Amino acid sequence: MTTTPSAPTATAPARTRPPLPPRRLPRRGRPIVADVLAALAGLGLGITLALGISAQSLHSVATLPGLLTAVGRVTGLLASYAMLVTVALSARIGPLERAIGQDRLIRWHRRLGPWGLYLLLAHVVLITVGYAGLEGTGVLHQLWLLVLTYPGMLGAAVATALLFLAGVTSYERARRRFRYETWWTIHLYTYLALLFAFAHQVDDGASFVEHPLATIWWTTIWLALLAAVLWWRFLLPVVRSLRHRIRVADVVRESPDVVSVVLEGRRLDRLPVAGGQFFQWRFLTKGAWWEAHPFSLSHVPHGDRMRITVKDLGDHSRELAGMRAGTPVFIEGPYGRFTADAALNPKVVLIGAGVGVTPLRSILQDLDEHADVAVLLRGRSREDLVLRDEIADEVRRRGGRLWEVLGPRATVRLNATTLRKALPDIHERDVFLCGPEEFTQLVAAECRRAGVPEARIHLESFVL
Repeated sequence: MTTTPSAPTATAPARTRPPLPPRRLPRRGRPIVADVLAALAGLGLGITLALGISAQSLHSVATLPGLLTAVGRVTGLLASYAMLVTVALSARIGPLERAIGQDRLIRWHRRLGPWGLYLLLAHVVLITVGYAGLEGTGVLHQLWLLVLTYPGMLGAAVATALLFLAGVTSYERARRRFRYETWWTIHLYTYLALLFAFAHQVDDGASFVEHPLATIWWTTIWLALLAAVLWWRFLLPVVRSLRHRIRVADVVRESPDVVSVVLEGRRLDRLPVAGGQFFQWRFLTKGAWWEAHPFSLSHVPHGDRMRITVKDLGDHSRELAGMRAGTPVFIEGPYGRFTADAALNPKVVLIGAGVGVTPLRSILQDLDEHADVAVLLRGRSREDLVLRDEIADEVRRRGGRLWEVLGPRATVRLNATTLRKALPDIHERDVFLCGPEEFTQLVAAECRRAGVPEARIHLESFVL
């Protein structure tokens, strides 16, 4: 049996419960934050180039070996700066993450990352060849001398090896061969590598030796990065986890392959999280305490409880079904800008498939009480509609409209025609999309065809 979105299945208002009580929400993302930080990154790049070029003289570049050495020094500075920006993009800095979204930041991180490695490789090759020409030795012999006899070079060589190891394991084909935990551990060593690289530059770099102002500036930006990483990636998660003391309260099976984990804690109404956001969850059991996985809230904090809903997609999500009450939980986050405050007007439609409806469930709780709400749920059968009854109750309470689109994708399609038939005013609505990556991209394209402006299509990728 299939149901097309031609007629809603829930329309009559039945206010069975009052709205949730007020609670602390995260600060709204401000696009100006991204603009300011982009300007600062550009200014930093200009200063870095100026440092590299000003350290050279006309005499030093008069010969080919001297020119190669000079270019090698500049590429070394640029490599370090590129890596600094790359790390900042993945540091989960709160204001930046709320303004741009973690999925976009990670995409930028992945695009910029290889360029830092290319510049680093150019730095090693150019410096080695340049020094070999100046000293009149072979390239391999010169490389051996640089590593073993020059101060700080052994640490720099270790840093280079660690950075290339992290880079190689980040390529998609290589990453698929590693468990997430192994890949994550390898990447932790990049912080050690960057410390070695920083020490090498300020001790040996021509731009910093006998240039105290340049050294102060370079040290300042690296210390700022270190402070950001320590606060946002480590200290803040520890503070929030200790403050709220979150534990597993109950595990509820929603369907044969979906479970909800009810979590309880202290003053969860003061946890700055919005519906649609996700945490990195670390369940402190013997075999899983060191594994962190991203799950969205399916119910925002209410009193001392909140909830996630998870589908069996692997060993970790499968183990959640057997989680004991009282298991302590460590959280990192919240993350994401896929929240109700992204809506540009009070008319919204939420479209979800499979377990992707879980963040839509919590967004529905945070929408303004006077919002004009429509919800479209997609699944192969009614049993595949996760949290269907809860969503229907909330839609009914709000006097909204609910459609259930059931059947195989090959025979029941969500395209611009069916979307306009279900919602003739869809071009006036904000659209929130969540589900499998292929589903969200396809439906987003059909929404654009149906006349929805790009700025009103909201989705956030969890394939990081």
